[in-house]
Amino acid sequence: MHVFKNAINTYIPGGLIRKNVRQIQVNIGRRCNLNCTHCHLECTPERTEEMDPSLMDMVVDLASGTHGGSESVEMVDITGGSPELHPNFRGFVSALRQRQIPVQVRTNFAVLLEAGQESTMGFLRDNQVQLVGSMPCYLEENVRAQRGAGTYEKNIWVLRRLNQLGYGKEEGLLLNLVYNPGGAFLPGSQAGLENDYKEALLQRFGIVFNHLLVIANMPIGRFGQMLANRGLLKRYMNELAGAFNPDTIAGLMCRHQISIDYDGRLYDCDFNIALEMPASEGESPKLSKLEGRQIVVGDHCFGCTAGAGSSCGGALTGTG
Repeated sequence: MHVFKNAINTYIPGGLIRKNVRQIQVNIGRRCNLNCTHCHLECTPERTEEMDPSLMDMVVDLASGTHGGSESVEMVDITGGSPELHPNFRGFVSALRQRQIPVQVRTNFAVLLEAGQESTMGFLRDNQVQLVGSMPCYLEENVRAQRGAGTYEKNIWVLRRLNQLGYGKEEGLLLNLVYNPGGAFLPGSQAGLENDYKEALLQRFGIVFNHLLVIANMPIGRFGQMLANRGLLKRYMNELAGAFNPDTIAGLMCRHQISIDYDGRLYDCDFNIALEMPASEGESPKLSKLEGRQIVVGDHCFGCTAGAGSSCGGALTGTG
């Protein structure tokens, strides 16, 4: 039986406690132009859930310290779905940047070629928005298997255009890629994979980027269902639990980050959103009130502590 709480309590009696909140991750909707096999939130082009503009205003106030905090956070990380498809995406980003709050957007790149997105890359550049983009592999066949036909070619076109705009080259225009394994196994070395990506993309397409973030697939959502359908879920969970690494605990993202879903509810991470495991009921929106609270965990959390660890910012150990 996998019991993440017991594993954590061995090293931190009383369990995980949130420290100071340095980053807010905001999921502004479930609509996506893709239908990826590993998506833990099961986003599709048909999903319609999206954050109301009034809640976006609340997030801006919260992040800037004018809604229950003494100072602004270090970063607002915007995700989805494809966040670019939200009708108020640009207004939200602009409001945060007007208050000098650094913004990071999680993109699948291909969405930037959708109708109505013609000027989005220029908007992102002009607002110095950092980008984290999913690129499951530098080989066409692996990307096609995870994200569908034509996605790889779109990604390459967008990456070239982003380079032309200064992304991955100029200060303030950070361009990071994300790797997810294609199956029921832990990712390899982040440093080694980054070298492979950089060499392949530069030689084949002249593409440069800043860093590769390696993220383990969580045994939830579509990926969890795929594992269950193939009779692999128990084996994968055993692999995650067996690879538990206590050195990852200090860097766990839930200790310094909160996640806000499109409906305004607070969670300890985006994965807990997928499992509908909110922070304690009646949680205050004041950042100061979130500090020192018990973090809600489950056995899926072994995905963040296995091997070199995994977070929205990539591996947690052995990245040097």
